[in-house]
Amino acid sequence: MDSPTDQRVSVVIPCHSQRRWPQLVAAVESVLAQRPRPLELVVVVDRNQELFDQVKRRWADVTVLANNLHAGASGNRNTGIRHTRTPYIALLDDDARARPGWLAAMLAPLDDPTVIGTGSTILPAWETTRPTWFPDELLWTVVSTSHTATDCITVRNVWSASMALRRDAFDAVGGFRLGFGKDGNRSRPEDTDLCLRMSLATSGRWVHAPGAVVDHAIPSDRMTIRSVLVRCYNEGRGKVELARLTGDRRFFGLERHYMSAEVPRGVVRELSHMVRYGRVSGGARAGVLLLGVGMAATGAAAELFRPAVGGGGGFLALTHTGTTTPSFRVPLQAESRDLPSRGDLDSCPDVAEPSGALPR
Repeated sequence: MDSPTDQRVSVVIPCHSQRRWPQLVAAVESVLAQRPRPLELVVVVDRNQELFDQVKRRWADVTVLANNLHAGASGNRNTGIRHTRTPYIALLDDDARARPGWLAAMLAPLDDPTVIGTGSTILPAWETTRPTWFPDELLWTVVSTSHTATDCITVRNVWSASMALRRDAFDAVGGFRLGFGKDGNRSRPEDTDLCLRMSLATSGRWVHAPGAVVDHAIPSDRMTIRSVLVRCYNEGRGKVELARLTGDRRFFGLERHYMSAEVPRGVVRELSHMVRYGRVSGGARAGVLLLGVGMAATGAAAELFRPAVGGGGGFLALTHTGTTTPSFRVPLQAESRDLPSRGDLDSCPDVAEPSGALPR
């Protein structure tokens, strides 16, 4: 017997590397196991003919496309979304596995017309034991959160690793910004950029979808201090680029809260554990957290003061927009004063102030 199908939604999974084949298999199978299933599952392959052929051979009931836009994650996702015709689209990264009920939970808040998109809890699935030096405050560097949130709340932005959105709102801004996003080893916050532009264009809002959970694979080569610090550096650069693109400092209250509250609280907690319980790992986590913040600030400064190119960029271009404070990606927190929020959801209330590290 055929499984029930939700005619409203298609799922898009971008991919590019055969190194992630086991994770891609898990991601695709997790979507095919959703009940109800999406109308269509689209896998988009970025500049890898061998991987394209491998996906085609593995799944007869999956649509496989080659990225025909700008190389990188933004072009890859846009290619897949533009192929589909459903009013809702869900995105899942090729190294993330959706738990049962993920798709239904992601779609539920979209029944409210003021909601333009949703995001889920993203839990780390460590390839080996989590490093003892890895602080919770830096889980964003591996696109993960530290817990499962149960509340449906309005948020500034979500992560494209697990995202559902309205097609009309996506089309209103032309999709992900090509040339700004993950390309090779360089990472930029293209998902934050998309969320902000969609909110501004439609006066709609994003919410965290309770009950929607994915497990994000963390390979051993990303479980190194060097990998974390490189990600912090790139994120610092990316957030300055984003500030330059938006020209509106109101949207960066979450980053200011992270720097002024979350980071100091985390350092004090870890040092306290070291002193009170003799846990050397607490000191290591505090040190790595401070190093990560320092690398993000270094990346932000490097981008802030880089020479202007083509009439844009650099310190003068950024100060012209009124945005001079370097800022970078943080675990998502609800801060309604930074949102162009309209309307209220009984089940998804606005939260006036940040309250701990919630899923992005």
